[in-house]
Amino acid sequence: MNAATSRISSPSPTASEPWRSLYPFESRWLETGGQRYHFVDEGRGIPLLFVHGNPTWSFLWRNLIRDFRDQFRTVAVDHIGCGLSDKPLEYDYSLTQHSANLVQLIDHLDLRNITLVVHDWGGPIGTWAALQRPERIARLVFLNTGTFPPPYIPWRIRVCRLPVVGQWAVQRHNLFARAAQWMALHNRQLVTSQALAGLIAPYDSWQHRVAIHRFVMDIPASPRHRTWQQLLQLEQQLPSLSDRPALCVWGMRDWCFRPDCLQKLIDIFPRARVHRLPQAGHWVTEEAPDRVRLIMNTFLTQTDLAQTNRLEPHG
Repeated sequence: MNAATSRISSPSPTASEPWRSLYPFESRWLETGGQRYHFVDEGRGIPLLFVHGNPTWSFLWRNLIRDFRDQFRTVAVDHIGCGLSDKPLEYDYSLTQHSANLVQLIDHLDLRNITLVVHDWGGPIGTWAALQRPERIARLVFLNTGTFPPPYIPWRIRVCRLPVVGQWAVQRHNLFARAAQWMALHNRQLVTSQALAGLIAPYDSWQHRVAIHRFVMDIPASPRHRTWQQLLQLEQQLPSLSDRPALCVWGMRDWCFRPDCLQKLIDIFPRARVHRLPQAGHWVTEEAPDRVRLIMNTFLTQTDLAQTNRLEPHG
């Protein structure tokens, strides 16, 4: 193992916080563009690659990592600016760059026969990376995400995009991440205070929230935005992966990625297995972790034989 992925202890400011017991994983980093890109790499075998969105981090996947690391190699990233990765003030916080970082990690770890598991912004980031390395992708799992230009932008997100006021609210007062703890959940009482603290733990200062704001600003409201064309291209090219087994698990009480987003994904992946969870919101892995685990386990088990004709896993 080279220096870029040597095992390094987690930053001391968070090491003793209560939420750490929910995230008992060894931290690893890859240096990319002068920044430390944090990831978790637990278990052995066929890889499950977990890609988070905004304003979460790899903590979102903690239950699935624990559930599957005895059967699979579980890899979960923190995008630059998120989680335990570096959080530079000056950085290209774009879909293009986040996807390029993910491709670099896939190549560096030589991940093959990947089951890609994505949520929120992890959808376009992960699937754009998958299009760059299609020969490495075996299965896809979508949880409340979108891989196309947004059909709408909810007013609660539009407020955070307002000049000056939006940045002040997101970075000065952490309103986006804090509001998500209410708005991304249909039933907040299903999630412990310890877990809620862990979800926003890395976003404890103005600088540490820069990526949250930049993610919000990267949502394209019109074709004039640089990310619109990339999302349009993604939507057009993604059917090239539709021969892979795909699974959609959807919290139907999500006010952001509403049922029409799910339908657009079904149109792209018409053979996908679809599970609608009527009483879960956007953070479906938080409100229904056991249900998500069972659905994923069935999917992985039933599609296992289909993988034997694809790339053999390394490691």
